[in-house]
Amino acid sequence: MHALPYWRLAGYYLFYFAFIGAFSPYFGLYLQSLNFSAWDIGLLMSQMQLMRLFGPNLWGWLADHFGRHLAIIRLAGAISLAGFTAFFWLDKLPGMLLAMAILAFFWSAALPLVETLTFAHLRDEPARYSRIRVWGSVGFIVAVMVTGAILDHLPAAGVLWVCWLILFGILGVALLLPAPPPVQHAPAAPMIGEILRQPRIRAFMLACLSMSAAHGAYYVFYSIHLTAHAYSKTEIGALWSLGVVAEIGVFMLMSRLSRRFSLRAILLASFAAAVLRFLLMGWGVESAPLMVFLQVLHGLTFGAHHAASIAAVNLWFPGRAQGRGQALYSSLSFGAGGLVGVLISGAVWDGWGAGWTFTLGAGFALLGFLLIWRWVDGQSTDCQQRM
Repeated sequence: MHALPYWRLAGYYLFYFAFIGAFSPYFGLYLQSLNFSAWDIGLLMSQMQLMRLFGPNLWGWLADHFGRHLAIIRLAGAISLAGFTAFFWLDKLPGMLLAMAILAFFWSAALPLVETLTFAHLRDEPARYSRIRVWGSVGFIVAVMVTGAILDHLPAAGVLWVCWLILFGILGVALLLPAPPPVQHAPAAPMIGEILRQPRIRAFMLACLSMSAAHGAYYVFYSIHLTAHAYSKTEIGALWSLGVVAEIGVFMLMSRLSRRFSLRAILLASFAAAVLRFLLMGWGVESAPLMVFLQVLHGLTFGAHHAASIAAVNLWFPGRAQGRGQALYSSLSFGAGGLVGVLISGAVWDGWGAGWTFTLGAGFALLGFLLIWRWVDGQSTDCQQRM
């Protein structure tokens, strides 16, 4: 019987999302300490999303074509570490832009392939995915808290050492990941073009893009929104942490939920929660208890949505098409969707105000709900049989 390498897979997710927790909130402060302008900082940080538009698709195609998922995961870890190491010597925009692009291009390659690898190990127990993925959320929380505490006592450049050590951990775990056992008599996978011609696939991918776009204003302006309404930094940090704790709770419950509800039902619930969450986030910020409730909903709008989406991709992109399916999901949702949400919310924030900007996010979530409701049928997402 195949022994699940639980802790090695969990360790990869922990380090991968710990890097996000250390890099995203604090690397901009380091760039600011180098006297980069706001435009330069935005240009540098945007590389992480821009590279996710096409990087995962290229690496997913290579992995599916050559069947070398583990080799690419390890290569991505090594070059990501090398690209980040260059930041210790760089302080000019052209060089840092090149290093950031290299980091983002290779770093974005790994996660979709690790998702595919995880499901290959899980085989007939895909509902256990959430109990592995939850360690990514744990890593994020620990990294946010520890890095913040470190930077209270060290210069902003301290974030370089934290991120470098985490990337080193990613590479170390990647070298320990085992290949899944071969599948005997696996059916031939359909061509990727045949899969993408299915209306449910196109609707699902567009809905995932819409969900990420719905979160755009939240990820960029939520702290600014709360600060403008006299929330303290401690309260803001607590609300952010509460959202991730709720996400962890949902990941822990997904195995049980998946036995009771179809993927379609879980997706519809997550989109409905997002409509409510972002609508009230824009207009009900004066109520602290309401803000607490809305952060609890993050467990649905991100945790449940992501777990169900990953399972749907695993179901609908069989065999050697899984790598490209996971890459396409990553590119369209976190890449294109995130970029659309950030750019649109940034464009309308000053002119429309917070209320209408978050309402626009609720509109994106409503679009996603309608796409799933109309085009994704319940029988093709039966969790009890497929998840």
